[in-house]
Amino acid sequence: MMADQTTPDNDDTAKAAETPAAEAAAPAPEASSEALQAELTEMKNKVLRTLAEMENLRRRTEREIADARQYAVANFARDMLTVGDNLRRALDHVPKDQRGKGDAALDALIEGVEMTERSLEQSLGKFGVKRTETKGQKFDPALHQAMFEVESADMPPGTVSEEVQAGYAIGERVLRPALVGVVKRPKTAPVADPEPKVTAAPEGPES
Repeated sequence: MMADQTTPDNDDTAKAAETPAAEAAAPAPEASSEALQAELTEMKNKVLRTLAEMENLRRRTEREIADARQYAVANFARDMLTVGDNLRRALDHVPKDQRGKGDAALDALIEGVEMTERSLEQSLGKFGVKRTETKGQKFDPALHQAMFEVESADMPPGTVSEEVQAGYAIGERVLRPALVGVVKRPKTAPVADPEPKVTAAPEGPES
């Protein structure tokens, strides 16, 4: 009979001992909320980084496609520049005193070559090919190739004075450097030594 009376008390004691341990093991609501918030923030940051990387990739791809389209014609444009050079040489070889002298055939030929030259320049311009500035500009080894030097006191040294062959660029790249003459400082003429003064020897006493 005594054993039966103590059994319920032992069960209550065991349950009371287990209850605090279970409550201690369960996470607090505040801690669980903070963990979820931190996880959510990290996921947002990952999404933002992914979107930024995708945007950078899109812009880089568009830039590479645009460059490929623009510079794909570089070799062809360079060959066309040679054609333009030949047209200009043909015009330069016509004596100036022969122009406008009433020779209809020659005038028509000159006009046709000039129109072809202008048409070629316009066609190249549609693909971003432009002539670079030379005369009067400061010599730039990225744009110009010096062929000779010219002494001049009228222009600063290092300035392009003459253009032998035009230079061209396509977009931001140099398609062909311009062949130019560059100003250098003139040599100063040597100063002639003044003629030495000849002094007469003093006359001796008369004898």
